[in-house]
Order: sequence, then C-alpha cells, then structure tokens
Amino acid sequence: MEIGTDPGTIIHRPTVGGDRLRRLGIDTGAEHVVYLHHASPICRSEGLGAHARVQLRIGARQLLATLAIVHGELLAPDEAGLCESAWHTLQPQPHEHVVIAHPASVESLASVRAKIYGRTLDDTQLHAIVRDIVDHRYSHLELAAFITACSGDHLVTEEVIALTRAMVDTGTRLRWPQSTVVDKHCIGGLAGNRTTPVVVAIVTALGLVMPKTSSRAITSPAGTADAMAMLAPVELDLAHMRHTVERCGGCIVWGGAMNLAPADDVLIRVERALDVDSAGQLVASVLSKKIAAGSTHVVIDVPVGPTAKIRSDAEARALQELLEQVATAFGLQLRVLLSDGREPIGRGIGPALEAHDVLAVLQNHADAPADLRARALQIAAAVLETGGLAGTAQALKIATECLDSGRAWVQFQAICTAQGGLRVPGSAPWQQPVLAPRDGVVTAIDNRRLSRVAKLAGAPSAPLAGLTLQVHGRDRVSTGQPLFTVHAQSPGELAYAMEYVARHPAIVCLEEAS
Repeated sequence: MEIGTDPGTIIHRPTVGGDRLRRLGIDTGAEHVVYLHHASPICRSEGLGAHARVQLRIGARQLLATLAIVHGELLAPDEAGLCESAWHTLQPQPHEHVVIAHPASVESLASVRAKIYGRTLDDTQLHAIVRDIVDHRYSHLELAAFITACSGDHLVTEEVIALTRAMVDTGTRLRWPQSTVVDKHCIGGLAGNRTTPVVVAIVTALGLVMPKTSSRAITSPAGTADAMAMLAPVELDLAHMRHTVERCGGCIVWGGAMNLAPADDVLIRVERALDVDSAGQLVASVLSKKIAAGSTHVVIDVPVGPTAKIRSDAEARALQELLEQVATAFGLQLRVLLSDGREPIGRGIGPALEAHDVLAVLQNHADAPADLRARALQIAAAVLETGGLAGTAQALKIATECLDSGRAWVQFQAICTAQGGLRVPGSAPWQQPVLAPRDGVVTAIDNRRLSRVAKLAGAPSAPLAGLTLQVHGRDRVSTGQPLFTVHAQSPGELAYAMEYVARHPAIVCLEEAS
C-alpha cells in the first residue's frame, strides 16, 4: 500500500487478479461499502473508524463508500475489500490504481438536519438533497434520517411538490407522440389486488397507450413488478420498452431499470427496511414515476380499510386532496378511486400466486377470483373514461366485453411476447393449510398479518412463496376447513410462517353463525 501525496490518501496498486484490491462477494444492497483492516495505515493515521465515509477513485470513476473495519485474517493491512455494488461501479482492472481519501462534505445534509428540527425546505434545498441521493452521496444512515424527518405529516404541500419535481428532474423523463398517455396505480396496503396486468391488457386492446412502469415490493409480499416478472421479463431498457409500446400500445415493466425518478428506488430500499411509507413521500413517489414515464391521465386506486395502508375515510380524503394538489401543479389529469380495502383481493398473496390469479382472470377461468376480476374491470373502466375513450355509462360495459371476448388475453400475450416471452409461474414445494378451529362466519381478515405470514414464508425474495386465501368475509366455514394455505420454498421458512400463525390465531376472525 502506498500513501498518497494528499493527507489521508492511500493508493492501492492491484496486481494481476486484483489481490490488493479485493472483491469480497458481499451484497450490501445499494450501499457502497469498503473494507479495511484495523491496522491499515489510513485507519491508523487518519483515525478512521467503522461507518466513516470515504471516497474511492479510479481515473474518472469514483464513488462514496461507508467504511467497515475488519479484524482477523480476511484482509491484510495493505489490502482493501469491496462489496459487490462498489466493485461493479468502479470495475477495477489490474493495471489501474484506486485512491482512497476523505470525501468532500455533503452540503445538503445541513438541510436534512434543518428538516429534523422542523424547518420547511424549499425547491433548491430538496433538489440538492435528491441530487446527492441519486449520486449515492448519502449513507443508509443519512437516508434513514431524511426519510424519518419527512415521515408522518412533516411535509407541507409545497415540499411534496418540490420533492416530486426534484425526483423527476434527477432522472430520465419519457416523451410519447400521443397527446393522451394513461396510467394507473394502487396505493397498496391490500394483500393481493394484482389488477394492473388485467387493466393494461384491456385498456391497450381498446386503443389507449399505457406504458406501465411498476415498482418492486416496499413493505408488501409482492409488488406489481414482482408478480409480472413471473409472467414475462420486466427489467427492460428504454429502447426495449419503447419498442414494446410501439408494437402493443403498452407494457408492464419495472421502472427502476430505466432511471425514472431514480431517487425513489434508493429511498424505497430504506423505507422497506424501516417499514414506513408516509403520505408526502408516498405522493412524491407515485406521481414522480407517472410524470417521468410521460403519463398525462392517471387513475389512483386508494383501498380504505381497518388493516389497509389507508385506514379511515378521513385519511383517504386527505390523501386524495394531496394527490390532486400535486397533480395539478404538474398539469396531470388525475382521478382517485376510494375502494373497499377491508380484505384482500384475489386468492394469491406473493409473486407467483398473484400471477396465477392474473392468468385465471385473463383466461376467463370459471374459478377465477371474482373480486379480482370485478376490481380490475372497475379500474379499467375508470381509465377508459379518464382517457376519453368511453363515457361513464359505457366504460364498464366496453371493458367487460373486451375481457369476456378474449381480446384482453390475446393482448396480454402480445405484450409478454414483446417484453421477452410469456412464462408460466411455478408452485412452491412446501405447502401447509391453516384450518378453521370451529364452525362460524368470517367477520374480518387482517391484511397486515396475512402479508406478514406471506413475507415470513419467503415472499417476495422467494417468488413461489406466499399464501392462498380460501375464504372471504361473510363466508360460512366448518371446523377443519382450510382458511388459507401457506406456500414456501424451504421447510425452514414454512416453519417460521406457521409459528407466526400459531401466535396470531385472529388473522381470520370467526364468529358463531346466527
């Protein structure tokens, strides 16, 4: 290891095979981490400790990383180790050297500290924060501080508008030749409810343009992109996405692959770990993606229920008002649907299981989930009406005819083919039913605890995992009848999920039949 000419700088000169700058194969998510031995000269001379921020530079390629200190024999004092994300970003070659130095201060952190103390931030401050987030200048600790400072009702409307604008401006913004480009989004918090593939198939089969970009799961067992990935490739680049839309009128892809509002994807990863999703950040997240994707007319589904994300009519109305105010600031035509969120929609909860439900609805199977079909048709009708293709009286009829006739299924197959090929979802090898302990009537189903069971079973990272719900509200059940079945890809995950079920017997509430 060679000490650089600048104070606090060291230079690693990798030999062939990179044994001075080592790839450790450690997945730290999106956070860059560099590992140094506790006896490293830079640690000793500069007093650097764990969680310090350092800059790594190879030629014009550079990044900020969080420092982790190694004790033991994993690294020698003259070696530095890189996590997977740092290695892929720097792509060090044997003939190159890396410079490790103290980074310049991140000035926008002063605004984060101001927000922690209750200050209102302006456009310039929020744009600087978002730019530094996109440039990976924030550690996960600093990201968590920003998210926490903005949580609850700590963002005023002007801040939400400014945050939305900053998230759009720091990424790619798509433009389409059509004057009307439609989209839809569900606020979430309702298990299942995988309406998007059905809606896109119906709407584009009838002639509207709908380039649908979707997210991975944040705090749920599956996001739309997770479920769609079981049916077709979703990590398309921009050229492939445009080709699909030109060919089919629409697509269903993961937005994170195309740099649309990229700060949102960084924030989502930390929000998932914190299990938070506040109103202001939610609105900025949803609308920045829609604006960046080039949408002009959007329908937002807001499920309302005691165990949904939005729990009361008052909370729903407040969210609707904020959505409409921010949409108006960007000239976005927006319609908000307040829907029934008292229980899950469909049977499957988890990527593959939700994909099976989607196929059953599109293929008009006799046993397809009736509630998922009805909800998808309702939203499709709203999109058709908002997009100017049909009036209120005809929209639902037209959407229903498109689905019943098989046109929507033909269209969905065409979209999947254009995205890379239709896939058939598999099934988990480990399954165990949860049985009714007595006769009764289903009076309530806890969305949050059902989602927790599905996540403990492995969803969404284990895509075949989750659960299938076999009862709905007001159903009569008999002792020993399955209420839901847990699916897992390993016996250990099945055991974790079943242990949680045993501790929470009221996931599905039963009362004696009158």
